Amino acid sequence: MAFEYEALTAFSKSWGLFYLLAMALGVLIYTFWPSNKKKFDHAKHAVLRREDEP
Repeated sequence: MAFEYEALTAFSKSWGLFYLLAMALGVLIYTFWPSNKKKFDHAKHAVLRREDEP
């Protein structure tokens, strides 16, 4: 079965958009999940601490 260029680009555009929206939703859910708060708070303040000095 040979795909025409227009059909292939329409398919890739529609599913690519779905894929990017699903990934963005996944990142937002991961970011705002309550059990990740401690990890992100540590990362937020790690810049101000000098833990990596010799």
